[in-house]
Amino acid sequence: MADDASYDDSLKKLMDDFHASIDVDRRLYKVDIRGSIAYARGLERVGVLTVDECQSIEKGLKEVESEISQGTYHLTRDLEDIHMAVEKRLIEIIGPVGGKLHTGRSRNDQIATDERIYLRETIDGILAQIASCQSALLKLAERTVDVVFPGYTHLQQAQPIRFAQYAMAVMTGLERDKGRLQDCRKRVDVLPLGSGAMAGSAFPLDREFLAQELGFAAISSNSLDAVSDRDFIAEFLSACAMLMIHISRASEDLVVWSSTEFGYVRMHARLATGSSIMPQKKNPDAAELLRGKSGRVVGDLISILTLMKGLPHAYNKDMQEDKEPLFDAIDTVSVALQVYTAIWETLEVRESNVLSRMDDAMLATDLADYLTQCGVPFREGHGIVAAVVDEALRLDCGLRELDPAVYLGFSEHLDEAVVGRLKYRDSADKRDVPGGTSRRSIIEQIRQAESWL
Repeated sequence: MADDASYDDSLKKLMDDFHASIDVDRRLYKVDIRGSIAYARGLERVGVLTVDECQSIEKGLKEVESEISQGTYHLTRDLEDIHMAVEKRLIEIIGPVGGKLHTGRSRNDQIATDERIYLRETIDGILAQIASCQSALLKLAERTVDVVFPGYTHLQQAQPIRFAQYAMAVMTGLERDKGRLQDCRKRVDVLPLGSGAMAGSAFPLDREFLAQELGFAAISSNSLDAVSDRDFIAEFLSACAMLMIHISRASEDLVVWSSTEFGYVRMHARLATGSSIMPQKKNPDAAELLRGKSGRVVGDLISILTLMKGLPHAYNKDMQEDKEPLFDAIDTVSVALQVYTAIWETLEVRESNVLSRMDDAMLATDLADYLTQCGVPFREGHGIVAAVVDEALRLDCGLRELDPAVYLGFSEHLDEAVVGRLKYRDSADKRDVPGGTSRRSIIEQIRQAESWL
């Protein structure tokens, strides 16, 4: 029997440790206490608590919060989760009246409420960070309006653009990220408190009052759905994953463009590190880590989707695992945006290197467009110019280095005056449509983007 008792004790400890979530959900203590204060006021409003009891609970909860903040109340694993940890200490401070706080409430609607309050504030913080990053990109665009840069498709030089066009492209992607998060926030801003375990509360709680106390825009319409729902976390992680994909793609551009072969940009020395063996190396570690951490956030999204895919309705213990991917994504995105912003704030565009590496074959489209203006069908003009480019390749020279007679051999319209007007800046300025890369269009895009901030 002694052995059986010992084995039983070891199983209990194993399960207590396995069951506990306090190591992860401890960061919810402030919102958990805020929700409990509002709930105590709701109970007092319907006569479950007296005024004195409600005041005592509020005072006790604030003391618990202070102790956790100051580290004098240690959140050990035996406390199981943040809800039980707060309630246990509350009862120790104010006595049995603290046990009345959980009347009509379940940890099922309590955790859903905590997560929504926490995520609502988190989204506001991330939106502010994105706006700061956009501000840095806007300033970069303003100072590079007149920097001509090769635009790429298939990682090959395609058409001349202005670097500001690229900066505005990155900024525009971030604006969509903001929109997704703002839209997600609307669905986060729904109060589940009062849903109980899954069937609603047996006490006549004024849920609209609770929503007002906690600043929620609406209350959940169905108690079963309210405790089952983690869509808001999945949607948030989806928005974060898309944000990190945008960050990763731009980081890849910067890694390539900062290489010796390109030399288009230079990142701040503090955002690059040297090699442990090669003294000359300055590796774009900030951009590389941003690129790598995008996979981490995508993984967090996959985790929550996989977690939820087979769960029946109402609360299941599996849902305890929703917080690790959520918190990991929040932490990763937050620091990533700080680093990403620093990159754009300090980025040096090396215009002389850019110009020396630009291939004037990018101007071929301008020749085809010119032939179209002369009445040549575009597809035919495209073929003519492709033949000119092939001839330049055969002669190992640029388009602007070809003898004018060579051009005339392909088309009577391609005279010396036309070829002499082949300039990168002029090519960019011909794209003078809304969203295009002309100087006028870029200035308009910058003005529009100012309104986003």
